[in-house]
This record gives sequence, structure tokens and C-alpha cells, in this order.
Amino acid sequence: MSRPARGTRATHQELPPALRDAVDDFADHLSRVRNRSAHTVRAYVTDLVSLLDHAVRMGCVDLAELDLSVLRSWLARQRTTGAARTSLARRAASARAFSAWAHRAGLLAADVGAALASPRAHRELPTVLRADQAAALVEAPSRLPPASTPTGPTTAGQTPAEPTPAGQTPTPAGQTPRGATPDAAKPGLAEGASAEAVPLRDRVLLELLYATGVRISEACGLDVGDVDHGRRVIRVFGKGGRERSVPYGVPSQRALDDWLRRGRPALFGARSGDALLLGARGGRLNPTTARQIVGGYAETAGLPRTSPHGLRHSAATHLLEGGADLRAVQELLGHSSLASTQIYTHVSVERLRAAYRQAHPRA
Repeated sequence: MSRPARGTRATHQELPPALRDAVDDFADHLSRVRNRSAHTVRAYVTDLVSLLDHAVRMGCVDLAELDLSVLRSWLARQRTTGAARTSLARRAASARAFSAWAHRAGLLAADVGAALASPRAHRELPTVLRADQAAALVEAPSRLPPASTPTGPTTAGQTPAEPTPAGQTPTPAGQTPRGATPDAAKPGLAEGASAEAVPLRDRVLLELLYATGVRISEACGLDVGDVDHGRRVIRVFGKGGRERSVPYGVPSQRALDDWLRRGRPALFGARSGDALLLGARGGRLNPTTARQIVGGYAETAGLPRTSPHGLRHSAATHLLEGGADLRAVQELLGHSSLASTQIYTHVSVERLRAAYRQAHPRA
């Protein structure tokens, strides 16, 4: 078997057949049994292929020979090649998950990964918008002329335009990103429809992201039937297929009514199905497009650089600052662990300390 030169990324097909079968079975377990998303499965498989390729280089020709020393050696090599602490923590978690599964499946005599330690990932406090900044962002589509509406790539099932690389300035409002086509010029879009439909879609997208704190994948995955207009609640399917109900407010209801009455019918097509949010060609709105929409409006409104996850951070922080119970915020955000929600209490405490230092005479 030919192996890649040291330093190159191994591929699934370059592993011995028995190890390839183990990778396939583990991926199938993650997808069918654990109900993990395709993105999560890809991440686990990428880490696992790297681990097993390293094991083969150390002389492990059979999965039963995998032990703790091999796992530690793999992580050490990752560290010497410059992997960040967060990456090392994720890869260690992948190794532990695989080891536990392989032990249950009878492929390993012991769960060798159970004793694998990993560096604690440094969790930075999330950047959040002030309440007035968040309001300015969600209202931006109503104030901008159509020519200034941020545009993005195509819809689901099509090849999206390349997103803005990290560290580069997003495309200025009113200009089309390289490789992308303005919504108004895309085939299949009725003449003049973008002048009204696209801003209405953008407004409801921003309103829902901030009002509910849902993840961008959850927002783009909403169907029309997931909206309970009477109770002002949306049904969300989060990570692992877990279902939860999240309330939204009156401004979001108005935006939804306008979108469903005047916007969605203008973009509706053969590929729309039950999708609530549609792209320019009528398919379900792509998360990459949605990220560009959020970033574009934030830039146009003169706000700090913002992403859909930034709006999620902002929603959680504002809820806690307004007196919401931490457990309630955990349920709204769909966190499986309260520890994931507690980071927002740190944000609120920092703001409280800043206000104290500014206002108290003996601070």
C-alpha cells in the first residue's frame, strides 16, 4: 500500500481495508444511530482517518493494536504541527468517541480512549451587539433601497459563491461578490420581484435569528408548517434531531406575515417545497447565503462585524440581562449542557463590572 508523504493529509482510501471498514461503520453509526449532521460526521471521519493513518505509520496493521500510546502520539504530532488548542480538544473528543464505539462493537478489547486527556479549549467571551445595535440590524432591510440589499450565492442544491475568507473585508453593500450574481439578475426570478421579495425575506431572517436565537442551520431548515402563528412559536429541529419549541415576538410575526403574503409567493417555484425561507431561484435558503446576508447588512448599517452566531450570542445575553432564567435560556438555545449556556452569564457579568467602574464613585 502506498502511503502519502509525511505532512500530507491522508485519505480514506489509503487506509488498509479493515480500517476503511471501521471508518465506514463508525460513520454509519454517527449518522443513523446518533443522528449526527453530515457536517459533524465529516469532521469525525476526517479526524479518525488522520488517527488511523498515524497508527499505521507506527506499525499498527490491525485495529486491535490501537492503544493509548498511539492516541497520545497522534495528538502530540498534531500539536507539533501547530494545531490550536480548540482543534486538539475536538480531535481528542473524536478519538474518544471512536474508541468507545469500537469497544462496544467488539473491535477493541478495551476502551483505550477513555483515559485520553486533551488540552482544555480556551473559551473566549462571545462578541455581542448592544440591544440598540441588534434592533438597527434587524430593521436594516426595511430602510435600505433595493440596490443596496446585500446579495449572496445561490440556493440549496446549487454551488454557492465562495464565502469571504477570514480576515478579508466583506463585499461592500451594493456590489456583487466575485463569482456571485445579483438576486435581481438571476434567472427564474420574476421581474421586479427582488425589489420587494428579497428585502422581506432578509427582514424575516434577521428578525427570527435575533428573536429566537436559533442556529443558522435551524433557521434555514424551517418549513412553513413549523410556524405556529396563533401561539407565536416555531418548531426547531436542532443538533442530533432534537426538537424544541421557541417563541418569537410581535415584530417577528409582522415580518413573517409580510413575507408569507407578499415575499414568498414571488420567489416560490418548483424547487421550493415547504421551505419557509427561499433563495433567489426558489430553493431553500442556503446557510452560506444567510451568513452573507447578515454580514452585509451589519456592514451597511455601520455595525460591528456580525454573523448569525453573533445574533445568537446577542439574543442569549439580552435575555439573561433582562432577567431570564438560565435554564429557560438553555432550553431556548437547544443546549444539551448547561455549561454551554453559562458562558453568557460571564458576558453579562463583564458588562455589569464595566458599568460599575464607569458609574460608581469609588469603583
